[in-house]
Amino acid sequence: QGVRYCAAHRFLWPLLRARLLPCLLLSVLVLASLFAWTYLPQVAFLAVFHGAAGAWVNGTVLVLGEAAAAVAVLFEAFLVDETQVDVFDAVLVERGLGDLVARARPVAAAGDSPAGRLGPPASRSVYAPFSFRQIVEFAVFLPINLVPAVGVPAFLVLTGRRAGPLQHWRYFQLRGFDRDARRAFVRPRRLNYTWFGTVHLALQLVPVLSMLFLLTTAAGSALWAADMERQRRDREGDRGGARRPGPRLPRDAV
Repeated sequence: QGVRYCAAHRFLWPLLRARLLPCLLLSVLVLASLFAWTYLPQVAFLAVFHGAAGAWVNGTVLVLGEAAAAVAVLFEAFLVDETQVDVFDAVLVERGLGDLVARARPVAAAGDSPAGRLGPPASRSVYAPFSFRQIVEFAVFLPINLVPAVGVPAFLVLTGRRAGPLQHWRYFQLRGFDRDARRAFVRPRRLNYTWFGTVHLALQLVPVLSMLFLLTTAAGSALWAADMERQRRDREGDRGGARRPGPRLPRDAV
């Protein structure tokens, strides 16, 4: 849904366009390097477990996963996290939750577009923080890819369990959650977050376009956050900000 939303809402296009060329160049460079230097050795190793035919397929998936992880770390560290915050906040503003965004940055009452209404962040803003534990889990679960047929899907689900809640770090920040509040919020929604994180990681396996999907995932996670925030306000009778009706999003909102 994030992909469809970005395609249909032109106010996000300048944010995407500003990062598109760096996305493509970085993705191509990392993919080319990994396939040139690591693909054949990994295929040879996998052939011991999968046979010749399966080794080529699983080797491709494995290298794509390694490339996605490498590019995500590089791109999020130097280029994209600020843009992901802007995409997330702009979607919330468009959904009538400017009062929520205003807790962390100025939001103009009027403007050319939801993105244009956003002021500079009042403090350091993070879309999804670097998680050392996620990197450790990625390395620990990597051998699961060696299991024929079910290895790759199982790897995506296991790593998606950690990745899912991180996609709502910005929402947790806007709500003022501490660690205990985050855990309490995620616990009853664990399956939803796991599915969200799994789809997010699966999109990261798409060559070259994986970095673009980092930005569309930010839009998808904002749509889901807006839906949950509207439900919360309906339950609590909170009318703190203008809200626009919208459909309840399914779990594949990435």
